[in-house]
Amino acid sequence: MPEQNAAALDFLLNRRSRPAKTLVAPVPSRDELQVLLTAAARTPDHGKLEPWRFIVIEKPAMGRLAELTTAAGERLGKSPEDIAKGRSQFELGQLAVAVIEVQTDSPKIPAIEQTYSAGAVCLALLNAALAAGWGANWLSGWVSHDRQFCEEALSLAPHERIAGFIHIATEGTKPPERPRPDLERITSWIST
Repeated sequence: MPEQNAAALDFLLNRRSRPAKTLVAPVPSRDELQVLLTAAARTPDHGKLEPWRFIVIEKPAMGRLAELTTAAGERLGKSPEDIAKGRSQFELGQLAVAVIEVQTDSPKIPAIEQTYSAGAVCLALLNAALAAGWGANWLSGWVSHDRQFCEEALSLAPHERIAGFIHIATEGTKPPERPRPDLERITSWIST
């Protein structure tokens, strides 16, 4: 029998993201956040390319990102509803970590595997924050795919893109449980 970490397994079986709009101050200190980033950086990374990096967005910067979201939405012809929804993660945000995918040319590691690793970093950071007792949510939204926003808001280089914004703060309200996938429907077995 393998040695179990029952507490970790229980956490994973019961983990639940917290809606970003319900997160309130206080937020982790820089030292506390450093621990969460360290945990996230232990993500599987084929070839040790480290195809990701972090940008910590503190409360004073949120207003600037909200304004840039409005400008991007107007430039792209988004509806007022889409613009308001895109702005809200920054207007309401207390602290977020932008996980940035950094594509590296590699003869051995395909670009898609680097993308998977960046996504895994997002989930690892989300889970680390939840395990540490914080409320957390992984968001992206249309604005994260707009090149001009990425360059103006976060100074991303051409080979970089946003994998996600991980919002981390104090849980304001406990969310209700939501339906989970039907394992019978999504699982197949191969025996021979």
